[in-house]
Amino acid sequence: MSDLEPIRESILIAAISGSLGMVNYTRMAVVVALRGAAEVGAQVRLLDLRDYELAFCDGRLDERTYPPDVFRLRHDVQQAHGIILGTPTYHGGYSGVLKNALDLMGFDEFEGKMIGLVGISGGRAGAMDALDCLRAVGRALHAWVVPEQVGIAEVGRVFDRSSGAISDAELEGRLLAVGRQVARFAYLHSSRRALEFLKAWEEAPINPGGPDR
Repeated sequence: MSDLEPIRESILIAAISGSLGMVNYTRMAVVVALRGAAEVGAQVRLLDLRDYELAFCDGRLDERTYPPDVFRLRHDVQQAHGIILGTPTYHGGYSGVLKNALDLMGFDEFEGKMIGLVGISGGRAGAMDALDCLRAVGRALHAWVVPEQVGIAEVGRVFDRSSGAISDAELEGRLLAVGRQVARFAYLHSSRRALEFLKAWEEAPINPGGPDR
């Protein structure tokens, strides 16, 4: 299956923008990645954490006391066949708001799904450490993190802060490729033979995280 070959089943790819910034370069980046998923025929949805009023994950025993948006976010992520995680870089890691959102979710939302990673940084160091951390999170959630990922350094030089337009064609192509890979592998994952294989694969090891979050 080529990178641009259209998928032939209804596949939903969601992107989580893990930033609350007013000038949201993370959102701009994952929107481009979603465009790549749409190019190959996937349905796409942006999940902007600014649109959810979430509580801190505090290990409370009665989850019914969480605000409704916690359950709305869980539902929205559960509906997706693949997820693109986007984060700014803070002190060499990914954002606290994304960390909290992920902590409020678990295997029900991510296990067995395709994940693509996008990170941005205002400085020259880029987002590699943040992306490495998110790749470890994907493994812990028994998700399939696709090989392609994008870290954008000096992001203010790459995106127009008003329009969201991207000026670097090479980075644009890499962001599009992340979206295409997540959509393409999610489609392959959904085929009957792949589901049989993955079901056997995922049931073979004992899940170290337990049956629930």
